[in-house]
Amino acid sequence: MPISFPKILPEHPCIAIVAPSGAALDDTNIDAGLDALTRAGFKLINYYRHIDRFERFGTTDQGRLDQLHAAIDNPEVDIVMGLRGSYGLSRILPNINLQKIASSGKWLVGYSDFNALQLAMLAKTDTASLCGPMLCNDFTREELRPFTQDQFLKALRERKTYLEFESDQDANVNVEGKLWGGNLAMICHLLGTEYFPNIEGGILFVEDIAEHPYRVERMLLQLHMAGVLAKQKAIVLGNFSAYRLAPQDNGYDFAAMLKFLRATIETPIVTGLPFGHCDDKASLMQGSIAYLSVNDTQVKLTAEF
Repeated sequence: MPISFPKILPEHPCIAIVAPSGAALDDTNIDAGLDALTRAGFKLINYYRHIDRFERFGTTDQGRLDQLHAAIDNPEVDIVMGLRGSYGLSRILPNINLQKIASSGKWLVGYSDFNALQLAMLAKTDTASLCGPMLCNDFTREELRPFTQDQFLKALRERKTYLEFESDQDANVNVEGKLWGGNLAMICHLLGTEYFPNIEGGILFVEDIAEHPYRVERMLLQLHMAGVLAKQKAIVLGNFSAYRLAPQDNGYDFAAMLKFLRATIETPIVTGLPFGHCDDKASLMQGSIAYLSVNDTQVKLTAEF
């Protein structure tokens, strides 16, 4: 089936903040994030209340599900943005009305744990969503990152992504395919379930945080052994940070892991994508047709939706 893309937005769209995953950290300035979005020209409806947090989650499972459905049911809302990632969406995923979200035409925006919902939307309803910034960190920080903000606004207003970045080794790649992926742990988590997209001829992008290179290798090998990677035209690695090497690694690091994977997996592996748990974050439309070119180490990734 053809992919359904979010609706054309009004001049001043309304963003609903929901917390389907983790609660905000206690020292997070939520008001600063809301003010930043208001200054950027958005109307705001905030469904998150820090006082309602439950354990490590934004609120109870039922409360988080209700937040998401309330944002979808609210006719004023154009964009549903995740508060932050962490963990929790998996607990409510079977009870989310995915078809209602698809029928609404509203934009789903987020990354990390939020990717579970976005991948499920692609798998179950052939609906695209935006892998991009969330309220916490991206808008609550003292100084906003121009690259992240420009990418986000370009995606919303011009419905396109244009990126130039540098990979770690020379290559000659020119491919076109369906852009999909996100957080590597969430992708592997959904593998073998009804929420995992069956994409052939795609461009798979992945990122993660605090995962040692051997864990990244193990997850990519899981996708490889499941036959997922062989069906892709390219694999694009985003930001992998906040891990610690140990003396017993004995020279095994991210570069060594990449060398092994490239010798094991025939699909081209490109690095350097500015996406993930990083300051400068691209906005990527899950399910869009993208064009990837690599000449020497210079990479271009474009998509229109």
